Amino acid sequence: MSQANTSIPRDKSRKAIYAACIGNLMEWYDFGVYAYLAAIIAKKFFPSTDPTVGLLAAFAAYGVGFLARPLGGILIGRMGDTHGRKVALVLTIFMMSVGTIGIGLLPTYESIGVWAAVLLTLLRIIQGIAAGGEWGTSTAFVIEWASPGRRGFAGSFQQVSTAGGSLLGSATAAVLTSILTAEQMLQWGWRVPFILGALLLAVGLYIRRNVEESPSYEAAKHKVAEDSAVAGWRLGARAFGFTIFWTVAYYMLLAWMPTFTQRFAGLSPSQALWANTVGLISIVVAIPFWGALSDRVGRRPVLLVGTLLIAASIYPMLSLMMAKGGMSVVVPCQIALGAMLAMYSGAGPAAISEIFPTHQRSTWMSAGYTLAAAVFGGFAPFMATWLISTTGSPLSPTYLYLIPAAVISALVILRLKETAGAELR
Repeated sequence: MSQANTSIPRDKSRKAIYAACIGNLMEWYDFGVYAYLAAIIAKKFFPSTDPTVGLLAAFAAYGVGFLARPLGGILIGRMGDTHGRKVALVLTIFMMSVGTIGIGLLPTYESIGVWAAVLLTLLRIIQGIAAGGEWGTSTAFVIEWASPGRRGFAGSFQQVSTAGGSLLGSATAAVLTSILTAEQMLQWGWRVPFILGALLLAVGLYIRRNVEESPSYEAAKHKVAEDSAVAGWRLGARAFGFTIFWTVAYYMLLAWMPTFTQRFAGLSPSQALWANTVGLISIVVAIPFWGALSDRVGRRPVLLVGTLLIAASIYPMLSLMMAKGGMSVVVPCQIALGAMLAMYSGAGPAAISEIFPTHQRSTWMSAGYTLAAAVFGGFAPFMATWLISTTGSPLSPTYLYLIPAAVISALVILRLKETAGAELR
């Protein structure tokens, strides 16, 4: 039976979508700020005479958070299907804030030795579990509250908030590196973005506790008890393939890009973060446009064009950054790449949600998405750094990692049914 939602009051729909997205923004600020301070974290928790070794260790700890995401996706996603989206979303924001504030208060290697790295990794695992439950549950919540014919546009704001969280993290790190000296950042400035997670916890919990459950979930929740916990694994596999390129592109073009532009495009740490921030702004601005377009022309055309554009342009753009260098070249390239990535991020939330019936959506969308993010996305900065170190080519991550990911996801998209305009199942 379809889960029609033509009777949803517009004011309730807006309030619910706002609650999901503001909490999502706050969580992805918490989760993502680590990447923008990776070089400092490497020095504080993984000291080494070889900067590359320390950076690899820091990015490995970053990736461990992603390995925990499938666990969170399955456990918290299942909670979202059995006990409601709202309960799961309150839990995720609490766990993410605990992990983030903990990192901000954590003693460094200088104080407690190797235990600093161990505790940092444990806190990243807590963050990873929270992030795993957050993405799929908040996406399901937004799509289920959206009006028919506008799910692409409404769902795009889930990605606006995800990119917005990264933007907030990048901007915070950029401001701090601009106003503080390198010594101040190394001594205490790096802690500030993490401790700010306390403010996000209070705001996020208040907003999410004061919102209603989605009407589609209320109509379908009786089906969960009748359904096997593993009944949706085939659909979850589609979500996995769909997400591979999405997550590789996102974390290479955003989390890893400040490292690339510092090492190979001649930017200072502050310039690299500001360039990345401008690129994130372009994503945030463009995502709703592409989401709305997917409601009119379909999900598949928008997704395929975005995939092919990035695959075709990534190598020449990074080559240009290396050859010319400087903000005048890097910033336009990051804006262009951001606008292309926004095509996938605009149509993606609605497209991946529409793969599933409501009673399986939170569990299996979370499982498929987070497993792909763990295997391919979370370790994208690590893989990029390792590939460059192994091959000696700064461009090797493009043709050995990102472009193959684009091919895989494009093949999955071609096999998906067009779902724009169809009612939720």
